[in-house]
Amino acid sequence: MSWFFDSAKSRMPKPDEILPGRPAEMPVPDRHAVLGTPLKPPYPEGMQIAEFGMGCFWGAEKLFWQLPGVYSTAVGYSGGFTPNPTYEEVCTGRTGHIETVRVVFDPSKTTYGALLRAFWEEHDPTQGMRQGGDHGTQYRSAILTHSDEQQREAEASRAPFQERLTAARMGTITTDIGPAGDFFYAEAYHQQYLLKNPNGYCPNHATGVTLPADFFKSTGSAKTVEDAAKAIRQAG
Repeated sequence: MSWFFDSAKSRMPKPDEILPGRPAEMPVPDRHAVLGTPLKPPYPEGMQIAEFGMGCFWGAEKLFWQLPGVYSTAVGYSGGFTPNPTYEEVCTGRTGHIETVRVVFDPSKTTYGALLRAFWEEHDPTQGMRQGGDHGTQYRSAILTHSDEQQREAEASRAPFQERLTAARMGTITTDIGPAGDFFYAEAYHQQYLLKNPNGYCPNHATGVTLPADFFKSTGSAKTVEDAAKAIRQAG
C-alpha cells in the first residue's frame, strides 16, 4: 500500500526507467493457506484461470478465495515490463505492473460472470492510477483475460456497468481489459496475507453500484457491448 502521493508513480514508466528484474521466480508455498490447493500449476483438468487488478491485492484475494467454485488464488504482478519483480520494485512505479489476483476456478461450479460481478461491484473502477488512498500504476483497475470468450464477456459487461455508474452520478470507468501476459508471483508473505494478518490493511472501495441478478445470464450469449447494454436496460 502507498500512503503518499508521487506523480511519477501514477504514470507508466518510460523505457529508460524500467527496472531490469531477474530471471529467478519468486519462491512461494506449495499450497494455499486457506483452501489447501496448489498455488502454482499444474491444476486439475478442467480448471480455468482469471486475473483481476482492483487495488491492494490483499483484500482482493480474500474476496475471491471465499467465492463458491474457486479452486485456488494467488497474488502477483501483471501487465508491466520487469520480470520477477519484488514488491519494493513494483512500489517504485518503474516496473509498470499491476497488483493482481490469479483466480483458478471450476467452471462446473461457478462462472466467469460470477467473478466479473465480484470484480465490478467490489471496487471503484473509475479512479485511474489509484484505488482510494493508494496511488500508483500498481493500483489501476484491470481485467486480464485468458481466452477470447473471457475477453468478449468482460468487454460486454463494461458498458452496462458504466450505465449504472452514470445513473449513480459517478465517474467514467478506467479499467484496462486485455489479454493476460506473464503473471509473476508475489513474495510468500503476500500470499493469503489477510489470513496471516486478520487485522491487516483491507479497505472497502466498493461503489455500492450493482448489476441485476440475472445480468450475466443475459450476457452469456451476448456478442457485442451493444447487445449487453440492451440486455441490462431490459432487465432494469
